[in-house]
Amino acid sequence: MSSDSLAMFRKSLGPDMAKLAEEHLQHEYGVPPSLLPDKEGPSTVSTYTSVGSLIGVGLGIFLAYRIRSNRAAMFRTFRTADRPTAVKFAGGREEPIPDLTPLIRPSTLGDIATYTFLGAGGVFFGGEMGLLTGTFRARQQIGADREGRDRIQTAFRKFQADALRKQADLLDQGSGKGVMGF
Repeated sequence: MSSDSLAMFRKSLGPDMAKLAEEHLQHEYGVPPSLLPDKEGPSTVSTYTSVGSLIGVGLGIFLAYRIRSNRAAMFRTFRTADRPTAVKFAGGREEPIPDLTPLIRPSTLGDIATYTFLGAGGVFFGGEMGLLTGTFRARQQIGADREGRDRIQTAFRKFQADALRKQADLLDQGSGKGVMGF
């Protein structure tokens, strides 16, 4: 499993595309991207994704706790209830019913699996929801500055055209790989 499967750790589409984007930023602003002031958009997405992941982990652990406590309560109820010990058939034959108590008892392994899977599911769910809401919020922040939005749209169109040209060149050369390595 790669780190790109978690929204909190995703960085870019690949080294080729990141290099091409950096070249466009440098051409657009005339300075290296590392010297550009930090804009609100990327930090907003990162913050929302991190907070969403943390909320997701908390929710997953809370749900795991609830499931575990309900499973333990159900086991206690089952253990104290009167259970039949045998089945008597119409012909007079009597068969004993095996005791299933040890098979349904909550186990440490089951608890570990519950906390692990629900915690991991919470990270995925919370991270993706944070990424989605952070992206919407960053889009609102960028859209508020009309001049900046127009400059970003122009730079993105140039970047897209350059990426498509690069992919077409790779296809013309006959290599089986595209821009993103597929």
